[in-house]
Amino acid sequence: MTVRPIRLYGDPVLRTEADPVVSFDAALRDLVSDLEDTVREPGRAGVAAPQIGVSLRVFSFNVDGEVGHLVNPVLSDFAGTQDDEEGCLSVPGLGFPTPRAYAVTARGQDQYGEPVVIEGTGFLARALQHETDHLDGRLYLDTLTGDVRRQALRELRRIRPARA
Repeated sequence: MTVRPIRLYGDPVLRTEADPVVSFDAALRDLVSDLEDTVREPGRAGVAAPQIGVSLRVFSFNVDGEVGHLVNPVLSDFAGTQDDEEGCLSVPGLGFPTPRAYAVTARGQDQYGEPVVIEGTGFLARALQHETDHLDGRLYLDTLTGDVRRQALRELRRIRPARA
């Protein structure tokens, strides 16, 4: 069992678009295993490969006791809206109401290259969107607008002051 350390806000890997997975080999299976071990830690709903320093399009999720993964995800069929509080392991200690689709379909592959389709609603849909954003070099803070965004940026400066 390998629980990998989480990269924190400010690490360039979190702002870099991840590369598609092209080799479904033992190294990918090891990465998926590490992601799934890492997401099993209490209080975690998802971990994307960039969050553990690997710039590949793969993430794990842990929602309602179901642990899984998705390689090369593509989201579609966005429906409805939800605006619940969202946080991120890479930005610890902060959480803000974040707009997301209530339902989404995620298509991709498993660790062996076999096709996978996940239809998520509610919290699972939120996790699928959040983790896919990580693969595109985006953080949930980027989706915030108006007063909530201003509050988030103030809090971020408070916990991570500018370096001199």
